[in-house]
Amino acid sequence: MAKTSVKARQRKREEMVDHYAAKREALKKAGDWKALDELPRNGSKVRLKNRCQLSGRPKGYVRFFGISRVALRDMALNGKIPGLKKASW
Repeated sequence: MAKTSVKARQRKREEMVDHYAAKREALKKAGDWKALDELPRNGSKVRLKNRCQLSGRPKGYVRFFGISRVALRDMALNGKIPGLKKASW
């Protein structure tokens, strides 16, 4: 489980990316690199990290579900994800 501060920082970055997306795109099209440098760094999309929505875990992220492999396995074993079950052969 990630620290609460790390999860809060990630949420703050996501909000900043949404807020500055249109402005960053316009400045890129205009080629105004000086004004682009003056925007906050956390407003850039490349600063985001894929994190589990439940635990905040940064590694083992399953993009299709938006959660980590650990959380996915727990939810699948408890039957909380329809159509997903543990493989056995």
